[in-house]
Amino acid sequence: MAARGGFSSRLGFILAAAGSAVGLGNIWKFPFEVGAGGGAAFVLIYLSCCFILAYPVMIAEIAIGRKTQRNPAGAFSALGFKNWSFVGVLGILCGVTILSYYNVVAGWAFGYFIEMVQGHFEIGSKFGSFVSNVAKVGSYGLIFMFFTTLIVSRGISGGIEKAAKILMPTLIAMIAGLAIYSMFLPHAMEGIKFYLIPDFSKINFSVIYSALGQAFFSLSLGMGALITYGSYVGRKENIVTSAAYITLADVGIACLAGLMMFPLVAFNNGGDMENIQSGAGLIFQTLPSVFESIGPNLGVIVGSFFFLLLSFAALTSTVSLLEVPVSYVVDEHKVERKKAVWLVALIVFIIGIPSLVGNGYSEFFSNFITYVGADKPTDFMTFIGHVANDSFLPLGGFLISIFVAYVWKKKNLNEEIEAGFESFKGSIVEKYIDFSIRYICPIILGSLFILTVLGRFFGITLIG
Repeated sequence: MAARGGFSSRLGFILAAAGSAVGLGNIWKFPFEVGAGGGAAFVLIYLSCCFILAYPVMIAEIAIGRKTQRNPAGAFSALGFKNWSFVGVLGILCGVTILSYYNVVAGWAFGYFIEMVQGHFEIGSKFGSFVSNVAKVGSYGLIFMFFTTLIVSRGISGGIEKAAKILMPTLIAMIAGLAIYSMFLPHAMEGIKFYLIPDFSKINFSVIYSALGQAFFSLSLGMGALITYGSYVGRKENIVTSAAYITLADVGIACLAGLMMFPLVAFNNGGDMENIQSGAGLIFQTLPSVFESIGPNLGVIVGSFFFLLLSFAALTSTVSLLEVPVSYVVDEHKVERKKAVWLVALIVFIIGIPSLVGNGYSEFFSNFITYVGADKPTDFMTFIGHVANDSFLPLGGFLISIFVAYVWKKKNLNEEIEAGFESFKGSIVEKYIDFSIRYICPIILGSLFILTVLGRFFGITLIG
């Protein structure tokens, strides 16, 4: 542990792991999943999924990491199951792939911050030309990758933990500040009602499926991040309570982001919440005009603040995504940490070039592939997001739950958890985690993977 470094405090570990989970998706994806799924009704399903499905997998990943003090690929070998190291390799590849395109989107957010500071509200109507300007957007992405690399190069306690202790409280304060401000805008209550009052008539299998996916993906599971961070945790750490705090932090920030976003949407739509734009379109195309309507001076402040917030949210995730392959290079190939960080960052940036040029600059990467039954082609960035994020993450979670329950076995998992939680054995928590890992997680995650692959790539929809 001394040679690899580690977290100096429990708070540092929780903030860093929560930062890994909190990202751009919390700001725009979660609120609109909630809106499409019946408001508070979706939230209840999402919370259930987080603690029944995602929480046990998180505990398992952290336990594997702490037990072995190794990266995701090396961890399985260290436990004596070398044939299972492919699960860790899959996680590392997922992390690298996701980071390669995530950094491009982070560059957009950082670029919009620069534009907002200058009062360029018209940037929203020029989104297409902005993202296809490879020189400008590539420069923003390079700057963002530089800051990510700088933090990771300084090690666990001196870099990642220190940054998390600054970034996470700042991020929460910024979201809370914007949420309070947005609540006083005209028509804000319409947005809040839409967000918080449940509409159970909208609940169906498709909504439950979306809640399952959102719960798993939002907590950074299945890609080795929690195994990696777990490898830097001391033996006295209570994994069960730490995982609970991490889950609550991610869920809490996502819910708070909804209180920030929906009043802004209601203000922009004059209180009409029936036809609302979501995702990247809302963030990068619609919101700049919202900020402009607030006023030339106040709009610059609020708009700049918002896109700085997005940049901070992205940075907490890119740091953990970069640490995953870096830990592999350091552990398995004995490369000095700083050298490994800059080398991996360079490779990831190069891998991200197709995503960078696939938004209008390159015809080939902008129309990369057409799925079976699809009406139009999918760009490269969206394609690898569907592969790595939507497909391989639940596959990774499924394989980890199978490994822990039926290969590593309950006895070994329990012994590792008991190292920081003496009363764990025989407790209700033990029975709950054991049942979830053995039955619920493999069935649901396996089904989620199959349904996603069939529906996304082959146009076969098995749920309504």
